[in-house]
Amino acid sequence: MNITIRSAEPADAEALWKCFTAPKVVRNTLQLPFRSLESMRQHLARLGEGDYQLVAVANGEVVGTIGLHTTTRPRLRHKAEIGVMVRDDWQGKGVGTALMQAIIDLADKWLNLTRIELTVYTDNEAGVTIYKKFGFEIEGTLRKFAFRDGEFVDAYMMARVISSTPES
Repeated sequence: MNITIRSAEPADAEALWKCFTAPKVVRNTLQLPFRSLESMRQHLARLGEGDYQLVAVANGEVVGTIGLHTTTRPRLRHKAEIGVMVRDDWQGKGVGTALMQAIIDLADKWLNLTRIELTVYTDNEAGVTIYKKFGFEIEGTLRKFAFRDGEFVDAYMMARVISSTPES
């Protein structure tokens, strides 16, 4: 399977909307059902300096996305937050791995980030597995983190921290 990673573009709005509204994506993220295509266009237009939105393209179509968001606050410039989603019909086919590898490379080789954070529902075993594969560790459990499908669900706070001091 040939998966290409590139920056998101305004023309990707409809394809990203299909990712954001897929049932498994809605269940495992903070998305709400019935998101409008216009809201996706607005999201892409609002991305600013310090926001990196990448897409995965397979067979000529966008099938997943990952966002990395930094801050200009001086004491927090070393860290970023990420969010990733893969369209339901492309999960388990290497798209998430390709997206994670690209964003880790960007963070490590170009942005000089030492901490990347994310939240993931505790019942999203596939998500937890891929994050651990890339060096993320569970730092804590956020109880009743979000309201999903009529009930509160917990999430893990996970982070990947790179030591800035050489090991002996």
